[in-house]
Amino acid sequence: MKTTLLSILILFSFATARAAVQYEKEDSIYVMKLFAEAKRQPDGTNHMVFFARRMLGLPYVAHTLEVNDTEHLIINLRQLDCTTYVENVLALTLCMKENKTTFKDFCDKIALIRYAKGKQPHYTDRLHYFTSWIEHNTRKGLCHEIQSPAPPFTAVQTLDINYMTSHVSSYRMLHLNPSYIAKIRNTEKELTGKRYRYIPKSEVKNTRLLRRTIHDGDIIATTTSIKGLDTQHIGIAVWHSDGLHMLNASSIRHKVVEEPLTLYQYLQRRKTMPGIRVVRVEK
Repeated sequence: MKTTLLSILILFSFATARAAVQYEKEDSIYVMKLFAEAKRQPDGTNHMVFFARRMLGLPYVAHTLEVNDTEHLIINLRQLDCTTYVENVLALTLCMKENKTTFKDFCDKIALIRYAKGKQPHYTDRLHYFTSWIEHNTRKGLCHEIQSPAPPFTAVQTLDINYMTSHVSSYRMLHLNPSYIAKIRNTEKELTGKRYRYIPKSEVKNTRLLRRTIHDGDIIATTTSIKGLDTQHIGIAVWHSDGLHMLNASSIRHKVVEEPLTLYQYLQRRKTMPGIRVVRVEK
């Protein structure tokens, strides 16, 4: 009886949203199940970590937002890349914080997080570069970047952004809509020259200082030496007894994992990742 009632409520709540939001029934049922589980957790639960762990094992699939000729608000919790994983976890967490836990509430939060204006989806309004993602979601009061103390934030990243407009053929929507390129280039110009403090990978160790600086549930963004980019990978911080680890949708492990390597070990194996930036969700 409860399952039937839940299904009816889901269908009723989102009948008006179907035209605007692209999702499968499985997605809406899963979101409502996650909300129900979260409500049974004790007070003080770290929802970023809770939801991140509930998605362990889900398959990694790249480019899940690039499946249409025109932009739609895509909700897909069946297949995740590193960015959509973090966005879904953050949206669920914000919904719990505000006690707004319908599927429509969740969709609204995804739109708010994913797009600069936070409303009607458009490809050029999507926050493609993670620095833009941080800046816009900071203005919306959802998060803020941590850049102190120094140490451990002893390195500085100066942005030189042009990857998307230098690799148009790699972006289906840009290839289909050349008129979008100018706006993306403007975004790249706005980012270029900005400077951000980050923690070099040599300092991502199991120290008291780092444990005070990075909290469970913080968003970790790896900086990159790849020309034209600002960040290369994102995940969610979680401390173990042996040090800092990362919950992430892993292209290497082909699924969402709580990385068994410490983040220090993980970074030492990746030549193009010189360190990490840290973003904290507002409480």
